[in-house]
Amino acid sequence: MAEDRAGSAPPASLKPDAIGFVDALVIGLNATSPAYSVAAVIGPIVALVGIYAPGVLFASFVPMLFIASAFYYLNKADQDCGTTFSWVTRAMGPWAGWLGGWAIAMTGVLVVGSLADIAVSFGLLAVGLDSWAENTFVRQLLTVLLIVVMTGLCVIGTELSAKVQNVLILAQVAFLLVFVIVALYRVYAGTTSFDSVRPSAEWLNPFGAGGAALTSGLLLGVFIYWGWESAVNLTEEVEDSASAPGKAGVWSTVILLVTYLSVGFAVVAFAGTAYLAENAGEEEFIFALLAREVMGGWDWIVLLAVATSALASTQTTIIPASRTALSMARRRALPAHFARISPRFRTPDVSTWWVAAIAIAWYLVVSQISENALFDSLTALSLLIAFYYALTGVACAVYYRRHLTESMRNFLLIGLGPVVGAGLLTWLLVRSVMDMSDPANSYSGTSWFGLGPPLVIGICISLVGVVIMVVLRFRTPSFWHERRGVVDPGLVHGKES
Repeated sequence: MAEDRAGSAPPASLKPDAIGFVDALVIGLNATSPAYSVAAVIGPIVALVGIYAPGVLFASFVPMLFIASAFYYLNKADQDCGTTFSWVTRAMGPWAGWLGGWAIAMTGVLVVGSLADIAVSFGLLAVGLDSWAENTFVRQLLTVLLIVVMTGLCVIGTELSAKVQNVLILAQVAFLLVFVIVALYRVYAGTTSFDSVRPSAEWLNPFGAGGAALTSGLLLGVFIYWGWESAVNLTEEVEDSASAPGKAGVWSTVILLVTYLSVGFAVVAFAGTAYLAENAGEEEFIFALLAREVMGGWDWIVLLAVATSALASTQTTIIPASRTALSMARRRALPAHFARISPRFRTPDVSTWWVAAIAIAWYLVVSQISENALFDSLTALSLLIAFYYALTGVACAVYYRRHLTESMRNFLLIGLGPVVGAGLLTWLLVRSVMDMSDPANSYSGTSWFGLGPPLVIGICISLVGVVIMVVLRFRTPSFWHERRGVVDPGLVHGKES
């Protein structure tokens, strides 16, 4: 997709240099939905490890940093918006690559509806429309409309999406910062009505609560960092595409760590471990419970933090799924119409609307079963996320395998780090499967075929993917004949020397 030096890029390509490093960084941050994510896990983690919750949040960051390193170096070798799909195909073959791409696309389908639902619920609560938030029909109607609007923004252009995301991240960070400052001030002033406790550096010790509790906490904590790679999915549309998207991904994980630790310390210090453990089942609504206690009449600030967080992530989560589908279709790994790019907006309009349509259908169908079933589908996300992150870590070492011993930097950052990250995520994947096999560990507490609903959802999505993959193998055989390769030596030595 070479760009014409005298004019614009060909109509069939995404718009190059549409956004810069900061825009990509913001999109990576917003894709994780930081306020919503930390609100969703802080209660359950405290119930497991008590005051050592910040330590678990820190430990959860380690495998994400290793995988972010893999994304950085793989993007330097191949600036393809399909990221994991393209890289794994090059390093490990088309079968593994297709499954990695399928996992990314399905994460978007599973999560977009839930994020939009949270954005609507907290937005209504923030403006005092509690009765609307409790009305299932009204809430679901507004959720569908929100998905359509945010999808439209994605189609209209990456520049507009970036501008919207910049506003949302500023609002979200400002709201969280106010919450953290007020909560910690009241802890030290002794004006709380809870069994508050002053923060200590000892809270950063992830092993303080014991090995078993740490394992369970990591299962919750590691996935709140998911989403930062949306910055890398925009690689074909970012200035300095060989390095800026990868750097944006790495810096996203670091900024998220600081954000999560700040909010974690503030929440644990203000509310105390007993209250958080007792209300662990409320999950993302823990901020709604604490907002009035911390902020008084200004509790709408915290509610808006979660609303803007989920709103931003609704939009950014569509990006990796749609760009991955585009990349797969360009390689004939999906039907060709998914590769269509809008001549006017230079975005993958067909794949973007398809992702939104399937996400809406999934949200409405699963919601009819029960609200708990919707949460169970979110739990199934952990299986897909761990799978394609681990696959990417291994692909990095495999693709660069002939250059890992050329320097200590190559060995640690391109080989050992990504492989260790992949190993940790594989271990968490196995533990997740074991936990999800027990129906009692699901939100609904019901049994589907003798297993927990999240595991059944994960297995069904995987089986559907395998069936579609086999069918496409016979319909479009060209992609399946692609051979594995290694990174271009000239690129390695030219960039790393």
